[in-house]
Amino acid sequence: MSGLALDPSASTARRVSRLVGHLLDAVPKGRWRLVVAIALAFAATASSVGLMSVSGWLLSRAAEHPPVLYLLAASVGVRFFGIGRAVWRYLERLVGHDLALRMEGSLRETVYGKLTGTTLLGRRRGDLLVRATADVDAVMDVVVRVVVPFVSSVFVILATAAMLAIFSPSAAIVVLASSLLAGLVMPWLGARLSQRADEAAVPLRGELAQQVREVARCAPELVAYAGQAGALTALRDTDARLSAAEARGAWTRGIASAGQMLACGLSVVGALLLAGPEVASGALLGRALAVVVLTPLALHESFGDLGQSAQTFTRARVALDRVIALLAEPPVGHGDRVLGPETTGRELQLEHVDAGWPGGPAVVTDVSLRLGPGERLALIGTSGVGKTTLAATIMGLIDPKAGTVRAPGAIGYLAQDAHIFATSVAENVRIGNKDASDETVREALDLAGLGAMDPHREVGEEGATLSGGEARRLALARVLVSQSPEQLIILDEPTEHLDHETAKAVMTDLWAAVGGASVLVITHDAELIEVCPEVLDLDEHRAVPSAVPAAP
Repeated sequence: MSGLALDPSASTARRVSRLVGHLLDAVPKGRWRLVVAIALAFAATASSVGLMSVSGWLLSRAAEHPPVLYLLAASVGVRFFGIGRAVWRYLERLVGHDLALRMEGSLRETVYGKLTGTTLLGRRRGDLLVRATADVDAVMDVVVRVVVPFVSSVFVILATAAMLAIFSPSAAIVVLASSLLAGLVMPWLGARLSQRADEAAVPLRGELAQQVREVARCAPELVAYAGQAGALTALRDTDARLSAAEARGAWTRGIASAGQMLACGLSVVGALLLAGPEVASGALLGRALAVVVLTPLALHESFGDLGQSAQTFTRARVALDRVIALLAEPPVGHGDRVLGPETTGRELQLEHVDAGWPGGPAVVTDVSLRLGPGERLALIGTSGVGKTTLAATIMGLIDPKAGTVRAPGAIGYLAQDAHIFATSVAENVRIGNKDASDETVREALDLAGLGAMDPHREVGEEGATLSGGEARRLALARVLVSQSPEQLIILDEPTEHLDHETAKAVMTDLWAAVGGASVLVITHDAELIEVCPEVLDLDEHRAVPSAVPAAP
């Protein structure tokens, strides 16, 4: 997938086709696997048709009371097609899903690689989650529900028409025409009628996911500021629009299914009207009439899901195009910090740095500071002045717009809204060091003041079972588990949302745990500012020495 380059000016269908082609090439023998899946699907559907044909012939021939030996070959054929239908379908599902899952895994790896290579994509998180999960899953729909059934159905239609032509060419033409109508034209027509609804449904799911996330995450704030009514109204409106799109798709799918049933009936009646006179004239054996009339029933039965498959292709095309847009999104900053010669020292040095997000103006200018091992500096300023932006610049997530940044190779960051994952305490700590042993995890928890907490305890979604202080300490343990003597620790509002006593206890343990590491504290807390020997006020863009001595 490294060579994937999609032309944004190309049509959606061309971009998606090229993406699917690249994914097939990314899977070992991917195109051969697809051919095998189509062949197995053809064998399974052909077995269903063959079962009906041979069964019809067998019953008609048996009604003539021939010697039993005349029926043995047909009875073996019935067993073969009956067993083969299940075997071929199982193998087709096995091969087809294996290929689809391999392609899906390759695309998901590419998407994750894109996400890890950028600091921010400018996407709302709920919509981004849908793009990275449900939209990527559309690859499986393309392979399993679109390409394999449609291509195999075309071959089955041709093979069945050729077989019926042996008995009655005129009936074969009717069956061929009705099959093309039911298997290709009606699904295409249904997809065209519901195209706008199907295309709207995919982004609506992303919008609904975003709104659900916002309501769930911000429920206390919405209630506190009486904003829940507006949020729920917007949520219901999006849900109603999505339901309307789904209903339109279901309605047109019903119309297409009705058309398929009508084509099936016309096929059977037409074959009977054309083959009947041939039987009467002696041109066609009477027992062959059952083959000509019953075979279209089994053939048309295999078309039942093609209408939904056509609509699935419309949605899959839109979903994969959303993934393509995500892959084509220009990265903002760096996902991983690039270590170079400027990261070999133990001091943090900023020389006339201008900081700002890529594509935007500098939000802080001409910032210079020096922070050595064991020193503490408070970074202050009004909200929105650029404190977190400067921290991102120091961590190497975004490049400075001007000036020079020299920082230690190891940087620990305690985020203001550090996410707590719905897993064990130990696994949350290992986010800071994936190779940490159980003993190392316990030591980090002890340093963070959580020595009494069971490392195997499940903490719930976003740390629902933890108090505010415990969640902050658990996030601190992530930083401490990877601490090294050369480490710089950046604390982003470490006492935010904590009561005074809890904040004081957390900071007491924190100062004791960081040891000789350099500490940069982003804060509005006056008590934290007092214990830092030096202060950098971004409102003034210069370092302001503090008269307060350092904490012991």
